[in-house]
Amino acid sequence: MHTEKTYSIGEVAKLIGSTIKTVRYYDEIGLVKPAGYTEGGHRLYTTEDIWRLELTTTLRYLDFGIDDIRQIISGEVPVDKALDWQIESLEIQASTLNNMISILRDAKKRKGDSLQHIYDLVHARTINTEKRKQFLSEKVEETRLFEHFPTEWKDPLLFFFNKYVVQQPKESARQTAAWQELQELMNDPQFVADLKEVESKFAHVVQQPRDRAGVWTKKLEAIQERLNHAWKEQYAPGSKAVQSIVDDMVRLYASSEEQGAQEEFFYRFAEYCESTQTEHLERCNTLCAIISPQYHQLYRGNSLLYQGVQWRLQRQ
Repeated sequence: MHTEKTYSIGEVAKLIGSTIKTVRYYDEIGLVKPAGYTEGGHRLYTTEDIWRLELTTTLRYLDFGIDDIRQIISGEVPVDKALDWQIESLEIQASTLNNMISILRDAKKRKGDSLQHIYDLVHARTINTEKRKQFLSEKVEETRLFEHFPTEWKDPLLFFFNKYVVQQPKESARQTAAWQELQELMNDPQFVADLKEVESKFAHVVQQPRDRAGVWTKKLEAIQERLNHAWKEQYAPGSKAVQSIVDDMVRLYASSEEQGAQEEFFYRFAEYCESTQTEHLERCNTLCAIISPQYHQLYRGNSLLYQGVQWRLQRQ
């Protein structure tokens, strides 16, 4: 019987031009696991495993994150979409580096206290929390966003954006560049149109919630923490943990009269999620994830929730 050739971890490290420590790390985080083990417990890799490791090191060279690589290899995210995300991220990095080089060159030309000049330039370009709050408030009023919701619901609906993006305490040069582009995006009429469409779909999902706005926000935050944990642990959409979150989400969003009509509610929720996947809104999520790692987790968690709803719909 033909047996596929296997390679030791040392041989694999040499073949892909990496180190044993790196190959072992990819196994430990569940990214590329060996096909088997020797009787002594040493890792054994097949040709297919080596290809996955080579692909991983190539993507790492191009600055892809571990979670992005995992989603590409598993097929969870289409390659074209992942490439678009990475191109956008690198464009932000390029803009950031050009901005930093401009500051340093300008400071070098100055006579006297160059460090003071660097401080003044950076301080002038950095947008503090109060300015971000003011910009967001003016934009919400100008676009008449959430006009169909009671006043007390505006803060809950913007809760995570305010918490992770607007109130980001300290900005790096990269975060500053992302916020500046985010402001430009929010001034785009197409972005506003997309956002209003999402608002309309969301209003169709939320039918007379049973909780007051403040209580609703706390429950939503608790659900989000569970989603973050489920995403980090790589739970499947159909797992008991994720489906439990889906059930709690129904209780949070739907009115008591809708509890017996979950299928219709799920269809409305799926339609709402799909409305958020426009080019402009996806770009907004990318920029927000650059500004705040917590927002990145929020985005991934919500993606898992959407997958959990789709899983449920397929079995209705």
